[in-house]
Formats: sequence, C-alpha cells, structure tokens
Amino acid sequence: MEIALLLVAIAVVVLTVTALSERVEIPAPLTLVVVGVAASYVPGVPQLHLEPEVVLLGLLPPLLYSAAVNTSLVDFNANRGPILLLSVGLVAFTTVGVAVVVKLVIPDLGWALAVAIGAVVAPPDAVAATAIGRRIGLPRRVVTILEGESLLNDASALVALRTAIAALGATVAAWEVGLDFAVAAGGGAAVGGLTFVVVGFIRKKVTDPLLDTAISLVIPFASYILAEEVHASGVVAVVVAGLLLGHVAPVLQSAQSRIAERTNWRTIAYVLENTVFLLIGLQADWLLGEVGESEFAGSRIAVACAAAFGACVVLRLVWVFAASGLLLRRSDAARGEEPMLWRSSFLIGWAGMRGVVTLAAAFTVPEDTAHREVLLVIAFTVVAGTLLGQGMTLPLLARRLRVAGPDPHDDALARATLLQQAAKAGIHRLDELAADADDPHQVRALIIQRIEQRNFAAWERLGTTEGEESPSDLYSRWRGDMIEAERRRVLEIRSTGSVPSEIVSEVLAMLDVEESMLDAAEAARADLRSTGRQQRHDGCEHLASTPLLDPPDEPACAACLADGTRWVALRMCLSCGEVGCCDSSPGRHATAHFRTTQHAVMRSVEPDEDWRWCFVHHQTG
Repeated sequence: MEIALLLVAIAVVVLTVTALSERVEIPAPLTLVVVGVAASYVPGVPQLHLEPEVVLLGLLPPLLYSAAVNTSLVDFNANRGPILLLSVGLVAFTTVGVAVVVKLVIPDLGWALAVAIGAVVAPPDAVAATAIGRRIGLPRRVVTILEGESLLNDASALVALRTAIAALGATVAAWEVGLDFAVAAGGGAAVGGLTFVVVGFIRKKVTDPLLDTAISLVIPFASYILAEEVHASGVVAVVVAGLLLGHVAPVLQSAQSRIAERTNWRTIAYVLENTVFLLIGLQADWLLGEVGESEFAGSRIAVACAAAFGACVVLRLVWVFAASGLLLRRSDAARGEEPMLWRSSFLIGWAGMRGVVTLAAAFTVPEDTAHREVLLVIAFTVVAGTLLGQGMTLPLLARRLRVAGPDPHDDALARATLLQQAAKAGIHRLDELAADADDPHQVRALIIQRIEQRNFAAWERLGTTEGEESPSDLYSRWRGDMIEAERRRVLEIRSTGSVPSEIVSEVLAMLDVEESMLDAAEAARADLRSTGRQQRHDGCEHLASTPLLDPPDEPACAACLADGTRWVALRMCLSCGEVGCCDSSPGRHATAHFRTTQHAVMRSVEPDEDWRWCFVHHQTG
C-alpha cells in the first residue's frame, strides 16, 4: 500500500507541476527538477534511490522507442554525418576531456574511475533534448540533429563506461575498446533490424488496432533485452527498430492502428518524461549526504563538480564548432544547401542537457569501488547544472540569436501543395475506376467535391486578412456548434436507455474525431495569423522563368464584381496581370483564366503573401 500511495503521489505531483508550468510558460522539466530537489529535503518524504535496472530497462527503452518511432528516417539519414560525429566522436572527446580535468583536480583518483566519470557525464539525454528543444521552437534541422545524437550517444557512453569499470580491476587494451564498441553497435543494429522484420511480418497479419497497439508496447523491451542478452547494445536495437517501424508504418498498419499507437505512445512518453525529471531531483538529499562520508574534503569535491560541469559545457561547444566547420558545412555544400549558421551551431552546442541516463549509468559502478561517492555527486551536479543552467537559458539564447523555428506559413504552403499533388493522383485513379463503371448516383462528383473542400481548406489557411472570416472559419464555427447540439441529443437519448450503450459510444467517438479535426485546423490557422511572411521555394521551369510581379494597390476580381459574387482570396496572373478569385470562391475565376489563356503561373495578392502557383505542374514557389 505504501508503494501504491507513493506512485500515486508522484503521478499527482508530476501532472500538477507540469500543468502549472505550461500555464506560466516555464519548461516543465526544469520546474520538476527544482520541485524534486526541494521535496528531497522535506521531512517525511521517503528517500528514492534510482536503481540502474529500473532506469535502463524500465524507463530508457520506452522513451527511446517513442522518440525513434516519431523521428523521420529521411531526416535522420540526411543528417547522419553530424549525428554520428556528435553521438560517437563527441562522447569520446568529452569522456577523455572530463577524465583529464577531474584527474587534475583530484590526483588521488585512479584513471579508470576518472574515465568512468567522463563516460557517465558524456551523453546528453534524449528526454531532455526532446522535452526542451521542440517546445521552444528551434529550427527543424537543429532538433533533428539533437534528437538523432541523443538516440545513439547512450550506446557510446555505456560502452565507454563498461570499459572503464572493467579497467578498475585490470588493464584494458585499446583494441578491446574498439572491438567492444563494434560488437555493441553492430549487434544492436542487427537485433533492431531483426525486430523490424519480425514485427513487420506480424503486422501484415494483424488488423485489430488494439492488438497492434499492444504489440508496439512489447517492441522496445523485447528488442532491448534480446540485444543485451547477446552482449550487444540495447539502445541501438531499440532505436533501429523504432526508426524502421515508424518509417514503414503507413504501409504496414491500418489508419486506426496508427492513430491508436500514436495516441498511446504520446501519453506514455508524456508521463515518463516528466516523471524522470522529478525522480532526478529527488536524488539530491541522499547523494549529497554521501559526500560527507568521503575522505576528500568537501571543497575539493565541489571544485571537481564545478570543473566537470564546466568541462562538459566547454568541450561540447568546442567540438560542435569544429564539426560545423569540418563536416556540417561540407555536407551542406554537397547538397546545395546553405551552410549551418554559427547561431545554429551555438544552439546545438548549448543544448547539451544531461538526464536520467547519466544518473543510471553512475549507479552501475560497483558499490565497493573506491571514491564512488565522488562519481555520484559529480553526475548529479552535471545533470542538475545542465538542466537548470543550459535548459533555462536556451529559450532566451534562441530569441537573442534570432534563430527562427519552423515557419507556419511555409508549412501551410507545403501542406496545401502536397494535398494538391495527392489529390491529382487520387483523381487520376478515380477516373480509371469510373471509366468502365456506371455511376447513376453521381458518386464521382461527390468524391471530387469532398476532395476540393479538403484542398480549399488547406489553401485558406494561408489567408492572413484580419477581421474577415474565411469559408473554412465559418464552416468550423457552424459545424462546431452543430456537433455540440448533436452530442447533447445523443446524451439525452443515452439517458433513456433505449439505445445500446455500444452504439452510443460509437456515435460519440465519431463526433469526437470530427471535433478534434476542427480544433486542429483552427489551431493551425491561429498560428498562421500570429506569424509573418513565409519562405520561398522554387520548383518547376514555369516558376523559375516567371518573374514575381507586384500586385495592384487595390486588387479586385472584375469577374466577381460583374457577377455580383464575393471572393475569398485573390490571385494574379503573372503573364498578363489579370486578378481573379481563388478556387474557394464561388466563381473560381483564377482557374478559369488559366483554362482560357494557359498562362501557367499566378501569385497570391493577399497581404503578406508572395507565393506563386504553377497550374501545369501543381507546384508552389
């Protein structure tokens, strides 16, 4: 009962603090660490010792899998050079650098323990990078590199730590370290690939979303345990399995299975991530208490902690800036992209928050190891220092450096273009199906109408005119009120008991899905209204050869004026300058102008918009 009460208390504290942090716009991980530290000194709060098995087997696999399955394999592969340089090279660089610094401060420490300290504090944490990096709106490539690094660097650090622990009692040759790393990484990748093949085969036979989601809950633990049993890296196995399964999910799983799995893993990750930070803080009292029993003076240990923390920060910045010059810029130039700016490099270097894996790794050092308390307190200091110091200043630095996150306008433009391309392929297939089939009920026309409504809503998100309600806004408002009325009526009928409860639940779920789609669309439109101008992306030869003409001072659709209709948004032909209304408008005069003249490119003349559209290739620019 005491354990149950403790778990409930932890859950309540985590959820309460997280909710309050979001309300005052403070990153929840930082607040939870502070609350945990304070709670560890409150009389009556039991001491919680994080056992390494609980963290490495109970917490790490699901957190890694949740991050990996939602990471783009395409983006990961595109940035594999920087990711590997950070997850392997930087871990080794930090391990050696911190070992040297700690050894200089406390010469009586053995080199094996100094290296163990370096390995423990070397890897930034996947939880910290994901929990803080995404929430402050860092550029996508920066987030991809940080997430990719934190998915793999645990494997490098744990191999280094395993070697250091082995060296506590014997001498370890350099070739043994290399062989151990190769076996761990290669074996983990093989186990992850095997997991992917087996699960992929099973999922082809499974159609029940509940069973499919249950299978996903087993994957991270099964792959981790199997890899560790063959002395490979469980971390690499989980990451490889998650990346591959996430990449092929649209092919292997049904839509219902993907929705169910995504919702479940978001909930699991949300709870575990925030719980982890509270548990980190709760270690403060007993960890600092053990330092008092050390044979080294407290001042000497304090200097060692400060030196290790400073070394972690400085060594990472040095390595990242060196890497940005040697690898990041070269890979960018090879792909024809703009090189990584120094601002982005600095943010990558500063976003080196350590987390629960560092503490768990520290606890794996045998208890009879001399001066183990020094290692533990240094690990805690680095974790708390990087989370509070770097984590709290990262949002401020991102604003001061003016590093822009993903542009909602650019995302909306890409979304509309992609939907247009998908609709083009779908309509082509529809024409093939309808060519040899009777259609007395005009099903084809109904499908085309629904596709157009979806596409119109995507294009209308780009509208930024204040004080005007687009058709999508009006639809969302009216349909939202309708759903509320429908739900009230269903609940009234439910109270009579005249309809089976399963049927009532099914209808309520249908209304919930539709309402959630309306809410998501409204949130996206609100984001667009609060941001500025989007970036430019050129595409086909028509876009490349057509200049961007300035719109008229007071644009208007002459055809709409003549017909007595209202337009939603205006477009201008870049060949002749004629202004027409968009396809969301009743007349669709811009498209009609193209069909008449075959002038390929138009532009938006809405405020703060300069994107262009090619009618021929369905490309934006």
